[in-house]
Amino acid sequence: MSIPGLLPFAVLSQTNDPTMVLTQVAKAVEAISDRQLQRNIAAASGILAGLVLNKNVISKILRSEIMRESVIYQQILEEGEAKGEAKGEAKGEAKGKAETTRKLALNLLRIGMSLEQIAQVTELSIEQVQVLQEEIQNS
Repeated sequence: MSIPGLLPFAVLSQTNDPTMVLTQVAKAVEAISDRQLQRNIAAASGILAGLVLNKNVISKILRSEIMRESVIYQQILEEGEAKGEAKGEAKGEAKGKAETTRKLALNLLRIGMSLEQIAQVTELSIEQVQVLQEEIQNS
């Protein structure tokens, strides 16, 4: 193909056999000598093929190691990692806050503050404070 940038769109053409078209695209991608261009075309082809084919078919036809080296793939990966890190940090912060609140409530129970006051200060429910009170009594 004289314009490699159009290869990713071939699988979206009106065809009865998009798998065969993707196979032809994969062969054309393999023939591209510029490695960076090859990687980017492979990644874009895989992304667009996902609109008409399932991922197992795509991964059998397109070499995933070429796509992984693509700047497109790297950007998607970085975005996913950033989201995962943010989610993990948020979970960790929430868990830490919950543990701090629990310890505060336990300490307030030990010094004799009323359940209602502890609930108000810690934003725990009365029921949650009662559970902590039982925990102290049972230990």
